Parts: sequence; C-alpha cells; structure tokens
Amino acid sequence: MEKTVDIAGFLVFRNALPVVDVRSPAEYEHGHIPGAIHLPMLDNEERKIIGTRYKQSGRKEAVMEALELIGPKLSHYVNEFGKRIPMGDVLLHCWRGGMRSESTAWLLRLAGYSVTTLSGGYKSFRKEAQKVFEMAVQLHILGGKTGSGKTEILKSLESCGEQIVDLEALANHRGSVFGGLNMPPQPTAEQFENDLFDTLLKLDLAKPVWIEDESHAIGKVYLPAPFFHRKQISPNFQVILSREVRARRLVTDYGKIDHILISESLNKISKRLGGLRHQEALAALASGDLFRVAMIALEYYDKAYEHALEKNRSGPLFRFEFAECDPDGIAKTLRDFRKATIFAS
Repeated sequence: MEKTVDIAGFLVFRNALPVVDVRSPAEYEHGHIPGAIHLPMLDNEERKIIGTRYKQSGRKEAVMEALELIGPKLSHYVNEFGKRIPMGDVLLHCWRGGMRSESTAWLLRLAGYSVTTLSGGYKSFRKEAQKVFEMAVQLHILGGKTGSGKTEILKSLESCGEQIVDLEALANHRGSVFGGLNMPPQPTAEQFENDLFDTLLKLDLAKPVWIEDESHAIGKVYLPAPFFHRKQISPNFQVILSREVRARRLVTDYGKIDHILISESLNKISKRLGGLRHQEALAALASGDLFRVAMIALEYYDKAYEHALEKNRSGPLFRFEFAECDPDGIAKTLRDFRKATIFAS
C-alpha cells in the first residue's frame, strides 16, 4: 500500500525514522537533507540517460530505459540497503517525489520494508527552508571587530541559556581572508542553507536567537537573502575591545598556522593594506612578530568593518566596552541587557 507524507509530517517523523535519499550522487553532493542516508538507485550517468529519454519520449519510454539499466542490479541494491538500514519503517525521497522514489519504495516494500515517501521530494524540503528564512525570527546580532572573540562569546551565551546559531561553524569558515585556514572544506551554498534551516528547526523561533554579525558571504557560501535582510534590521550588540587586545587574541587563534598560509592570505589583501603596510606585515611575519602582523591586518579590517556596519545596518545599535575579552563575563552582560530591554520585532 502506497504511503506518502507531506513536508510537515516528514519533519516530525524524521526524528524517529531513517531518511533515505535515492537521488544520484551529484544531486546529493550539491545539497541534501541533513542526516539523510544516501542510497542511490541510479548513478550520475544513468540519471542523465533516463532524464534525456523522459524529455524526448515521455514517461513510459523512460521507465523502460530505467528497467533495462537497473533491472540487473535490483538484488544487489536490496542487499546494500539491508546492510545500511535495519528492517522496519523508512522515510524515502527523491527530487520531486516522482518515479525514482515510487519505484524504489515499491521494491523495498516487496523486500519487507514499510516505506513512506515524501510528497514533493527534496524540492518540498527546499521550499520549506525558504519559508523559514522569510520568517520574522527575533535575531540578536553579536557584533564586534575582528579578534573580538565573538565565537567564544556566542558559545558562552548558549551556556547561559540563550539560543544561538553558529554560522561560521555551519560554513566551515571564519569570515575573513584568513577564515578558511585550518578549516574543513566548505559545504556547497545549497548545503549551507539546508544546514542552517535544520539548525533553526531545532530552536524555538518565538524566542530570540543570537548570531554573529556576518557579511552576506561567509567564504564561498551565502546567507539566504531574506535571512540576511532580517539580520540587517535586527538589534546589533557591539563588543568593543582595544586593537591591542584583539591582536593578542588573533595571535593565539592563528599563531600555530603555517606561516606560508598566512603569507598567502596577506598577499590576497595586499592592495587593501597598501604596498608599504603589506611589506611591513610580511617582514614582521618573517621575523616571527605575529603581534605586529595582527596589528597591521587589523588596520584594514577595522576600517572595513566600520564601513560595513554603517552601510548595511538599519536596526538599533548597542555598544558595550570591555577591557579584556572575557567570553563568560561579556555573555552575561549581553544576556542581562537583553532580558531587561524590549525590542521591536
């Protein structure tokens, strides 16, 4: 008996059931539902062949083409499926909830599985993500110039009961030209959106959510446009620390990274630093004076941040000055201020 569920039901049931993505490897790599197990019926080339036949000759001919391609490997597929997924209830999806999920569900039901397919497939998940990005989420923006320790402050906010989304962790990038150093590869732009959506689903969106003050681009991925706009009009909490304090923190964060990689990053911003300052930074790096390197780099990043803050922000701005970067103490100050202040949504 055919069983389907809409995206609302799927998002509930997936907390208890395995989710299987039967799309091709290329589709999965481009973007997938977080946590989904990838068990494709077709490889990239086979999907292309069947898709072409569907466009040229229609569904019936595409089905016959698919049977010829996958028929010989049906038993192998069921065996592989059994190795990954224990017998029982399974949620399954393809791109649009069409032929691939229908045929795979039929096969697995014959094998003894209880299969429910996602109506609208992965496409419905993507549509639901866009709806959430367009919601009037109560964002609170943790701002501050480079080296302010915003990630650590964000974690301290979470420790004291606040809701957070760590955008840099989702993006595998710290945001600056140095932000990809010693970080894992970034997800695709689509996968970053999927992971952001998945993170938001785990929060109570009727309550405030803290995020760092990121630009539209975080490395090679981008904040969804509606979410970024919401960020720009949300209250911004600026953590203000001296340049010297921030430079010392950068030395701690980046000091053990290969100096060749730091040099390459400095070269990427050479024009923005100016020829003389760029050469001074390289000379300081060669002599091991990382504090001097950080102070020179911050001259550029401070100006860039001030410009971006003035240009792209329209929400209320609150400034908090601190002598040292104490993440727990700063988080408590921000939390207490947040609780004592009423913000317009």
